[in-house]
Amino acid sequence: MAERNVRVRFAPSPTGPLHIGGVRTALYNYLFARQHGGKLIFRIEDTDSNRFVPGAEEYILDSFEWLGIKFDEGVSFGGEHGPYRQSERRDIYKKYVNQLLDAGKAYIAFDTPEELDAKRKEIENFQYDAHTRLQMRNSLTMSKEEVESLIEDGQQYVVRFKIEPGEEVHINDMIRGDVCIKTDILDDKVLFKSADELPTYHLANIVDDHLMEISHVIRGEEWLPSAPLHVLLYRAFGWEDSMPRFAHLPLLLKPEGKGKLSKRDGDRLGFPVFPLEWHDPKTGEISSGYRESGYFPEAVVNFLALLGWNPGTEQELFSLEELVNAFDITKCSKSGAKFDYQKGMWFNHEYILRKSDDEIAQLFAPIVANNGVEATMEQVTQVVHMMKDRVSFVKELWELCSFFFIAPTSYDEKTVKKRWKEYSAQQMSELAEVLDGIEDFSIEGQEPVVMKWVEDKGYKLGDIMNAFRLTLVGIGKGPGMFDISAFLGKEETLKRMRKAIEVLG
Repeated sequence: MAERNVRVRFAPSPTGPLHIGGVRTALYNYLFARQHGGKLIFRIEDTDSNRFVPGAEEYILDSFEWLGIKFDEGVSFGGEHGPYRQSERRDIYKKYVNQLLDAGKAYIAFDTPEELDAKRKEIENFQYDAHTRLQMRNSLTMSKEEVESLIEDGQQYVVRFKIEPGEEVHINDMIRGDVCIKTDILDDKVLFKSADELPTYHLANIVDDHLMEISHVIRGEEWLPSAPLHVLLYRAFGWEDSMPRFAHLPLLLKPEGKGKLSKRDGDRLGFPVFPLEWHDPKTGEISSGYRESGYFPEAVVNFLALLGWNPGTEQELFSLEELVNAFDITKCSKSGAKFDYQKGMWFNHEYILRKSDDEIAQLFAPIVANNGVEATMEQVTQVVHMMKDRVSFVKELWELCSFFFIAPTSYDEKTVKKRWKEYSAQQMSELAEVLDGIEDFSIEGQEPVVMKWVEDKGYKLGDIMNAFRLTLVGIGKGPGMFDISAFLGKEETLKRMRKAIEVLG
């Protein structure tokens, strides 16, 4: 049999924001497609019209654009296998529903919700299957005329798939190996509802995957229970030869405790679970996003790629291209991956270090300006160079660096108590005299002169530098002292020193 072209799909429902678990599924599909020279298709599964949320589809597309995950075909990308929105494919599905009915592989059921509820009360753990279907109101227990008459009268019905008991369904999963399910535990799933003339996920999915020539279905572990039904549907249509290979990805688990990752975990521990900020059109609630929280898209992609897959080496930092080359779907974990959000912050820190000072300065400059400071790009870049290794997010720089731009108006009490001795004012006055006499106020110009002065006077270097830092910064933090004074320049350095001497005495 000839090797098939790799065609994979990501098919979200527009029922709200895109969960970070969905982003990882899309990413793995993208990496798999690129690695095999294949295509990634974007399909919208909107057959459940009751759950449709306005703006969700645009949000999903915007998320992938920000992340740099590119699709080759689908909704808003075009292609030869459209339409790519399931709600626009009604007529296509109807044809395949009729095909199953004509072949006796499916049947029409008229049971009302009340009748089904009554049956659930009567039979413990009731499911609609080979053992119970002949007790129900369907085309297997009614005459053809009766069925036609009910349909003509406008009675609502569903079409159910007829599952034969006593069989074994084998799924050759690329991650989990051979998964075997007995048909006895499966129920006769609803494939089509007359109420809205739309198929359910199960039928639409199979028909679309077949017609769009999908070669591999890479999706979350939560879909594993529906895989045997999908295999049986492929068989019922006689499409075994075009059945895709399955890969069911491990769940993303809570950072602590048991269970899968939820928005509540993010709210409680203070990290986003959505790629972009989401404004709920119904409740008005705003949920945080990775973009607005200050993450770089490359850092998010890198972090997600390693949640459930391991390259088998010590390497942790990967560009998208390197991920494409290294990724191996068969090396994905079978068990769930703990969502270590602090590791996500570590990745962002690493990407700050990887980016040039100029790039980070471009992002930091508006923050400086918003704090009422007029600084040149050169000054902002200098500060970034000194301080970027201390933060995980660009927005954290201001709190650490504001002293470069704004002189302290108060002095940290704890630091004063610890670092400002009874002789500090005298020593700082002397140091100010020394600095005033230095022509070249660069680091190289200041350092040897001050060091020699400290040595000649027999002062303790720690006492001098700690007090000097307090006068310029107002607290015991920051980079090297000569980095700070050289940046501030002679005039500003002396002005701050004299003010501190006056205030602290």
